[in-house]
Amino acid sequence: MAFLLVEELAIVFFCIGKYSDEPSPADEWFEQGKIVKAHPVGGTGDKAKDPIFGLAMGGGSQTSSDLFRWFCVDSGSADNHPIVLIHGFPSQAYSYRKVLPILSKKYHAIAFDWLGFGFSDKPQPRYGFDYTLDGTCIQNPGRKSLIFVLTKKLNLVTLKMDSVCSNYCMPCMVAEYTTSLESIIDETTKGKATLVVQGYFSPVVVKYASSRQEKITDLILLNPPLTAKHANLPSTLSIFSNFLLGEIFSQDPLRASDKALTSCGPYVIKEDVAMVYRRPYLTSGSAGFALNAISRAMKKELKPYIEEMRRILMDENWQVNTTIIWGERDRWLSYNGVEEFCIESKHRLIRLPMAGHHVQEDSGEEVAQLIAQVVGR
Repeated sequence: MAFLLVEELAIVFFCIGKYSDEPSPADEWFEQGKIVKAHPVGGTGDKAKDPIFGLAMGGGSQTSSDLFRWFCVDSGSADNHPIVLIHGFPSQAYSYRKVLPILSKKYHAIAFDWLGFGFSDKPQPRYGFDYTLDGTCIQNPGRKSLIFVLTKKLNLVTLKMDSVCSNYCMPCMVAEYTTSLESIIDETTKGKATLVVQGYFSPVVVKYASSRQEKITDLILLNPPLTAKHANLPSTLSIFSNFLLGEIFSQDPLRASDKALTSCGPYVIKEDVAMVYRRPYLTSGSAGFALNAISRAMKKELKPYIEEMRRILMDENWQVNTTIIWGERDRWLSYNGVEEFCIESKHRLIRLPMAGHHVQEDSGEEVAQLIAQVVGR
């Protein structure tokens, strides 16, 4: 009996995905962007291995050796005020394709793929980006763990002794994602910027903004998880965190991309659009393994993840102009409690009755106009 590597399964399942030799929508989107190198690669430099079979993964699943490669699309003059568009989980910078051209008329609009998504590097846990603390958690089962931090100057320093830390704990993941976010923002912007973020990555951006308030003019949150009722991942996403089953389902492009988009709102995905979102899961298994790792982290610690964001946004020391744009047809996050939070925190709330969780997909042009109004007021 012949066996295939997990990273090859998606290609086998969807080998008919390329319809012709003409440039695909994914190729055309890639041509609009560029690769930006930012944030140091941690780890030992070993080649990433398939987490199921332990075999070395292909070249497309390996990261660079020094700095991570981020896929970025920017539009508009670099001399104008920068607006950084940050996609949600799971999604891509492609979700802002309708927003970019409108904002570029007056602003420098920048969208990037998070590490683990789209055309950016997709490091495997323990191979450069652990989805844990800022450096590496070196574990001794049943004993104490030495937790290290890799600083900006690439100095490895001991932070503390702690009990054995899960490779997928959310407080650690938020810290690592926060430092990588700082790296890519510093690399792509100069001066003050406006940050726009959608969905489950909102707490990461709020965490970053809390210590960089002097660099941010406006923060715009698109359907962020805000209440206690938002503390559980929807089944569409939590399935990716399951042992073994999660590894299998995260390699299925239809589950990882199509269903994740269509199950959370009224959006009806077109085939040419679907092929762009499927592309990472068709080319290697690294996208699925990253999705599996992030899902485990979010499922385990989503509650404190949300609570910390609420504390920051309601703190009297929070000085950033904050606007929440809410698609009311979100099937993942209930609107109940959102208005009350905005009233109590004194943050502006804008409701979009016809949009779902991924508001930039459902109402991209309208979202772009609203962002321009917020920044220009």
